[in-house]
Amino acid sequence: GDSCCNPQSMGYIKKIVENKIPGIYVLSLKIGNNLIQDMENSFFMNVNDQVREVCSQLAKDPHLKGGYNAMGFSQGGQFLRAVAQRCPSPPMLNLISVGGQHQGVYGFPRCPGESSHICDWIRKTLDLGAYTQAVQEHLAQAEYWHDPLKEEDYRKNSIFLADINQERGINETYKKNLMALKKFVMVKFLNDTMVDPPISEWFGFYKSGQAKETIPLKETSLYTEDRLGLQEMDKAGKLVFLGVKGDHLHFSEEWFYTTILPFLQ
Repeated sequence: GDSCCNPQSMGYIKKIVENKIPGIYVLSLKIGNNLIQDMENSFFMNVNDQVREVCSQLAKDPHLKGGYNAMGFSQGGQFLRAVAQRCPSPPMLNLISVGGQHQGVYGFPRCPGESSHICDWIRKTLDLGAYTQAVQEHLAQAEYWHDPLKEEDYRKNSIFLADINQERGINETYKKNLMALKKFVMVKFLNDTMVDPPISEWFGFYKSGQAKETIPLKETSLYTEDRLGLQEMDKAGKLVFLGVKGDHLHFSEEWFYTTILPFLQ
């Protein structure tokens, strides 16, 4: 529900990073030919196609050939993790995920878009058939819908999240590429009312078979079986878990300057 260059959001972030780190090159990713398309694609473009498009943009940008730091907000955090896993050239050095839902969501309480009819339609569509082929291929939010009551359906039919989270088998390349990061920073909003469950921002999720009790990353099979290399990265000090008071994507400039900017310098 956002766009690359909105002066109140991503455009603003770009500006303050450039102001605070003189000489830095910042690319704000645009998917589509204009800001409207970019915003619409955040809802309706197949996430795998979005990731392919971003990988192509990064590979063509001469400023990035020596490596780059990536920062993604909300679903952008998990989409950029897919870029890290699938597209190692140019190399991603640090990944900063600000409110990214790495184990997906089970609920869509406050849709991020400004258009309420789009949000209502998305909610109904997810309730009716998140794992049908048509919905999976044409609704970005369905591609990280993780129903803890239908784990088998999720594993079998999720065309994006189940793949990057190694739910259908181990892709060693994904593991190797993610482990090449210097730091994987995950920011969780401690009063988040949009991401359900909020612990997904730190790679935790609901305990399978119910939707009340959550477990942290270290208790998930993804970690204990180390299917993605997260356990090894954790032991090497590469995983950084940050909590910030506030609702989804609510943070102060001061917090951003003191906590996030050091990872970009």
